[in-house]
Amino acid sequence: MNAHEQGHAGALPAQEVQALLRSNQELKQLNARLSEAQEKLVQSEKLASIGQLAAGVAHEINNPIGYIFSNFGTLERYLADLFEMLAAYEAAEPLLAGTTVGAELSALRQKVELDYLKEDIPTLMAESREGISRVRKIVQDLKDFSRVDNSQEWALADLHHGLESTLNIVNNEIKYKAKVVRDYGEIPEILCLPSELNQVFMNLLINASHAISGEQGCITIRSGRDGAQVWVEIADNGSGISPENLNRIFDPFFTTKPIGQGTGLGLSLSYGIVKKHHGQILVDSQLGVGTRFRVILPIEQPDGPDEQGPAQAG
Repeated sequence: MNAHEQGHAGALPAQEVQALLRSNQELKQLNARLSEAQEKLVQSEKLASIGQLAAGVAHEINNPIGYIFSNFGTLERYLADLFEMLAAYEAAEPLLAGTTVGAELSALRQKVELDYLKEDIPTLMAESREGISRVRKIVQDLKDFSRVDNSQEWALADLHHGLESTLNIVNNEIKYKAKVVRDYGEIPEILCLPSELNQVFMNLLINASHAISGEQGCITIRSGRDGAQVWVEIADNGSGISPENLNRIFDPFFTTKPIGQGTGLGLSLSYGIVKKHHGQILVDSQLGVGTRFRVILPIEQPDGPDEQGPAQAG
C-alpha cells in the first residue's frame, strides 16, 4: 500500500466521526421539537382541564345561588311588610296601658329586645345580600376566567377585565400577603385567547405572592399601549431571582420552590401562551428588591409564527 492509499484509509474514521456528530445533532434537534410539541400538548390539556373545572364549579354554584338570591329578595319584601305591621301594633300599644295584656306585651318586648332586633335585622340582611352578591361575582369571574363558551377561540377581549376576574379568583392566595396596587393605562381590546391569557396572569400573580415573605408586601399591576402593542406589568417587592436562575425560569420543570410545592411548569406554560400570541415576556429582577414581569402583546394578530424568546427587561 502506497502513502496515498494509507492516507486515504486513515481519513475514513474521521469522516465517520463527522457523520455521527451530524446525526447526533439532528437527533438533538428532533428531540427538542418533540419536547416542544409535547409541552404544547400538556399546556393545551392543562388549560382545557382548568376551563372544564371552572365551568363545572360555576354551573353547580350558579343554580342554588340563583334561587337563594331570588328568595332573598322575597324575604326582604316580607320583612318590610312585617315591620310595617309591627309599627302599627306599636302605635296601638299605649291604648293597652294599665291592662294585663299591655303588661305582658311590655315584658315580651324587653325579653326579645325588640328595639335591638329592629336595628340589627336590616343590618344582617344587608350584609347577607352583600355576601350573596360576592358569591355571584366569584361565579361570574369563574365563567369569565374559563370562557368555556369561547374556549380556544380568538376573540376581542378587555385585558383589564381579565385581570380583575383573575384577581378575584386568586384573592385568597394574595390578600394575607400583599396589597394590590392598580396603575392601569388606556389600552384597547385585543384579539386573543382570553382564557389562556388569564392563565398567564394567574401564574404571574401567584408567583408574585409566593415571592413575598414576612411583612405584607405589595404587588403592582400596570398596563399601557406602545404603538401596535399593549403591555401588562406585574411587579412585586419580594425576594427577587438570583442571576444564575434568571435565564432558567422559563425552562420546563425548573423551580426554586421546595419539593412538592411547585411543578416548574407555570412560567414555561405562560411563555408558550404568550409566544402563541406573537408576544414576549420580559423579566427584570434584583435579589432583595423584587421582580417585574412585562407581558407584551400585539393588538391585532400578525401572520406567521413568532421566533422571539424570553428576554430580560431593560
